Amino acid sequence: MSMINTGDKAPPIVLPGIDGSTFDMAAMKGKKVILTFFRFSSCPLCNMRIRRIVKRWGEFSKDTVMVGVFDAKVGELKKRMKKHHVPFAIVADETYEQFEKNGVKKSFFKFMLGALKSPITLLQATLRGYVPLTLSLSKFSTIPVDVLIDETGTVVEAHYCKDTADHMSIDKMIAFSNGTLV
Repeated sequence: MSMINTGDKAPPIVLPGIDGSTFDMAAMKGKKVILTFFRFSSCPLCNMRIRRIVKRWGEFSKDTVMVGVFDAKVGELKKRMKKHHVPFAIVADETYEQFEKNGVKKSFFKFMLGALKSPITLLQATLRGYVPLTLSLSKFSTIPVDVLIDETGTVVEAHYCKDTADHMSIDKMIAFSNGTLV
């Protein structure tokens, strides 16, 4: 289990998408990629994050590829993502293999910290019907990761979140997408 670091080559990810396609990182050469390891398909915080990205999708460069990786079965993930009308790739890591290979960590303490830091987001998620449909402490304790990958397939930045509510800012992702990241 090694973490992704700035300067590394993009991880060789090949996973099934909810649209029936197969996402293959090797096919992304020449494109900027924003890769996020989310948690599980009914994660309230993840669903709110997806919703916020979708709302701002028009600000991203049309040439940018975004892919959200979830710890879920593809059929279940497709059902959960239907209400978002996601304009980017959502893929299922049904075996958790890519999470493990790329240093995604688990921490019950960091899960609890994220929940305590984001009561308004959790309330908004609940009001929108995003309720966690799992009792698995393992799934709850996954800590997200956001990765920016340039056109050469090189990692520009890997943000291993401090807790379940922490993510790279959407503004930073947009700046990367548009070539204005400083």
